[in-house]
Amino acid sequence: MRARQPDATGFARRGDVSLHWEAFGAGEPVIALLPTWSIIPSRFWKLQVATLARRHRVVTFDGRGAGLSSRPVGPDAYTHEEFAADVEAVLDATGTERAVLVGLSAGAMWGLQFAADHPQRTQGLVVIGPSVELAPQHGERAVYEFDEPLDTTDGWAKYNSYYWRRNYRDFAEFFFAQMFSEWHSTKQIEDCVGWALETTPEVLIDTARARHAGTDDVRALCARVTAPVLVIHGDKDRIKPHSAGAALAELVHGELVTIAGGGHGPQSRDPIVVNRLIEEFVDQLQTPQPRRRTWVRAARRPKRALYVSSPIGLGHALRDASIADELRKLHPDLHIDWLAQHPVTKV
Repeated sequence: MRARQPDATGFARRGDVSLHWEAFGAGEPVIALLPTWSIIPSRFWKLQVATLARRHRVVTFDGRGAGLSSRPVGPDAYTHEEFAADVEAVLDATGTERAVLVGLSAGAMWGLQFAADHPQRTQGLVVIGPSVELAPQHGERAVYEFDEPLDTTDGWAKYNSYYWRRNYRDFAEFFFAQMFSEWHSTKQIEDCVGWALETTPEVLIDTARARHAGTDDVRALCARVTAPVLVIHGDKDRIKPHSAGAALAELVHGELVTIAGGGHGPQSRDPIVVNRLIEEFVDQLQTPQPRRRTWVRAARRPKRALYVSSPIGLGHALRDASIADELRKLHPDLHIDWLAQHPVTKV
């Protein structure tokens, strides 16, 4: 079941490649939610579509290699330039002259490439957990070769073409557990593993080889981006370090919002915050003011409790106060709000 069904669907075609798109709602500016790595289809935006479509026309599409879109063969079919050209094809197919682009992880590169090549069609760019080579990779990821047989399958050694062909599901389960590192992420992990099994290891091997063979100068690309940019990045991101997002924000003179305690998929784990940030960014496009902000996830905030205490009788009020004292002994930083009235408030 989906929170909102598309108002229109179709396919954009570039040569032999078909790209399945969906459009929701109405209103300017249009928000284009870009594909990410081809391991998952556009359904990963499911917690954004219904909210954003209340005020805007929202366009999504399955990236090549995923969902209902084509699965071309060979690394050359999965370069940043190809994905950026797909964005143009989908905007043309949906009759969208200009849009605010939103990209997650690898989708940040597609968005940067499109914004640099088509400034007149880019009203703004939001990137979440950008997978850009602007900071050293996490140490544990930099140890293993992708296209050589390994004598271990522990941890990031699973990010290996030989292992993908042997046990692709195990890699998917590992990868999405890293992506959603926050507590209580079972649903998000299950969703993404299920979607990942809809594509093939061979497709992902082509995408990985395309990225490894690339000689992209991200700094030069950023220098050509003139649209306002918002970067959202979790400081506990196990896929791409927060320092990469911070460096990107500096290069494009954009705003950086740090999600304290956040992982690589805040659009799924903290959707209300992400949706509000996107809407706020869109609303302020006319007067962009670069800022640096931090949003702290609930699990990282000081402990708070709401105590509801009945006004009937006073014996229980003394008991409640004693319980509150004991709670503070266990958690000295606990802040207690009381919902009570006279005479309990006097006690």
